[in-house]
Amino acid sequence: MNFELTPEQQLLRDTVRDFAETRVAPVAEEIDREARFPYELVAEMAELGFMGIPIPEEYGGAGADTVSYAVAIEELTRIDSSVAITVAAHTSLGTLPIHLFGTEAQKEEWLPRLASGQALAAFGLTEPDAGSDAGATRTTAELRDGHWIVNGSKMFITNAGTDITACVTITARTSDNEVSNVIVPNGTPGYEISAPLHKLGWRASDTRELSFHDCAVPEANLLGERGKGFRQFLEILDGGRISVAAMGVGLAQGAYDLALAYARQRQQFGKPIAEFQAVQFQLADMATEIDAGRALVHRAAWLKDAGRPFALAAAQAKLYTGLLSNRVVNASLQIHGGYGFMDEFAVSRLYRDQKILEIGEGTNEVQRMVIARLLGL
Repeated sequence: MNFELTPEQQLLRDTVRDFAETRVAPVAEEIDREARFPYELVAEMAELGFMGIPIPEEYGGAGADTVSYAVAIEELTRIDSSVAITVAAHTSLGTLPIHLFGTEAQKEEWLPRLASGQALAAFGLTEPDAGSDAGATRTTAELRDGHWIVNGSKMFITNAGTDITACVTITARTSDNEVSNVIVPNGTPGYEISAPLHKLGWRASDTRELSFHDCAVPEANLLGERGKGFRQFLEILDGGRISVAAMGVGLAQGAYDLALAYARQRQQFGKPIAEFQAVQFQLADMATEIDAGRALVHRAAWLKDAGRPFALAAAQAKLYTGLLSNRVVNASLQIHGGYGFMDEFAVSRLYRDQKILEIGEGTNEVQRMVIARLLGL
């Protein structure tokens, strides 16, 4: 067992870390406060090749492995979750489905723009009445005269409404008993995008409700085989859980870094609070659990890269790091005391950003269901 990153992975980690610390950190509080999508940061990440890390070079990506991708997402989340989820949702949910299931024509049409970061993509699965119960999808796509006529709505969709969003892939019922995936380009008549939704956290990321009213897209926009949409999105979610698990580790690491630095400089009773055993034990537990969470994430990513079954490992990593990030950010805020409750301190933003990690890409309860099923229960 080799737990070291390769030289290429180390270089990527260092590059992303430097970008996050020098470019993201100075504006993180501002874009969160203003709920402003960070177009300038996305453009810089596109130039650096962050927007298509696991996409093959022939389609404009970096051609890197899943471990590299997880490392990059962790480093971004350590500083700001909104920037990290913009990259993660675009890559895992927006771009990879086209790479995994698209025809060669679809790949040539979409991937070069998406993998290079010139445009963003979204994935529409969740509906107002179909969250964890994704099989309750009500959006329909009826084939008429060479076009899919889409009707329905999607909820909580990331990256769907930015000025540079190119398309959304949606799940829709193509008959009573079949679900398929369809690519809907932005700007298609009948496709309406709500104003940005107001959120507790991830405020600088783009989140929308989508509505389709007799929205017609070409028959060729079917992604993958008709009727295979359910299987496809389950595969997409398996991979997406690795990136969200990496976000859990990154947020926990960021919260720990803040707590450690604060504990060393905060004076109480005549000495730094880092010298009190009660604080030391909290920091020791944080560091230990973060290492455990990172090992789970890297194991899931390694299994995926090795072409081995990884769904169980991905669900375990996602469940554990969601709970881990909750514990760590809560302890970090406690160490900060009253100052941690103030927006001037970054830990308050991390505290708000954390909770969605236990909901998005499948709730903690859904992860336990997946894990139980894969254990044969």
